[in-house]
Amino acid sequence: MTLRYDLHCHSTCSDGVLKPAEVVRRAAARGVDVLALTDHDETSGLAEARGAAQAAGVRLIDGAELSVSWRDITLHVIALGIDPACAVLCEGLETIRSGRVHRAQRMGEELAAAGIAGAYPGAMKFCASARLVSRTHFARFLVEAGHARDTRDVFRRYLVRGKPGYVAHQWATLAHAIGWIHAAGGQAVLAHPGRYEVHGKMRELLSEFRDTGGDAIEVVSGSHTPAQYTEFARYARVFGMLASSGSDFHGPGESWADLGDMPPLPAGVTPVWKDW
Repeated sequence: MTLRYDLHCHSTCSDGVLKPAEVVRRAAARGVDVLALTDHDETSGLAEARGAAQAAGVRLIDGAELSVSWRDITLHVIALGIDPACAVLCEGLETIRSGRVHRAQRMGEELAAAGIAGAYPGAMKFCASARLVSRTHFARFLVEAGHARDTRDVFRRYLVRGKPGYVAHQWATLAHAIGWIHAAGGQAVLAHPGRYEVHGKMRELLSEFRDTGGDAIEVVSGSHTPAQYTEFARYARVFGMLASSGSDFHGPGESWADLGDMPPLPAGVTPVWKDW
C-alpha cells in the first residue's frame, strides 16, 4: 500500500484557521496517512495534534516551519521529526518569535502611513497570541476591511517587497536554524523554493543550504506548478538532497491546496521519509 504524505500544514497555533486537532481530522478525512504539523516558529500545537492523530489513525510527524534570512530574502525551513522539548530548539524558536511583535507593529505603522488605519489591532483579532502574529493575519484583516478581495490579493498589493505594508526583518540565519533542527533530531527541508525571488541565484541558495547541513527540498508544494515539481526534483538529484511533499494548508478556501491534494513525488528522487 502506498502511503499518502502531507508534510507541511498550519493550525491556529500560527496562521492557520483550524485548531490542531481539526487539522488532523481533516487530513484523516482526506486520506492522509502521515501528517506533519509545521506551524511557523512554534510547536505548541503538537500535543493536541498528537492526541487527535492517535484517535484518527494518522501518523503525526512533529514539525515546525522556521523563519530564516538569507542575504536579503526571507526563507522558510521546515523541521521534520523533531523533539519539541529540545532546549536548543525551544530557545531558538523563542528568539525568532520575539521579533514578530516588533515587526507587526512596524507593519501597522507602514499601513497607517498608506491610509489604512487600525491594521495592527485588526490583525491581532485573527491571532491567538501576539508572539505568533504574521503577515497572514494582516492579510485577513485587510480582506475583512474591504481593501482586497482575498488574502492572495493582499500579498500582491500590500505585503511583499516594495509594497506599503512590507517591513524587512532579520530572522534566524540558515546555519542557526539548521543547527537547532539537527540538535532536536530533525531533518531540515527548504520549503516551497519556487516562491523565493532569488533572481538567478537558486543554485547558490541550494548549494549553501546543502553545505550548511540542509537535508531536503520541498519538491511538491501547494504553491508549486507541475513544471516546478520537475524542476525541483532535478535540483534534488543534482544537489544530492532528499525530496519532500506538502500542501502548505492554512485553511479551507484560503490555501493553494487542501490537505492530501499533492500528487506523488516525481520519479528519480529519494523521499525524505525513506528511513522513517
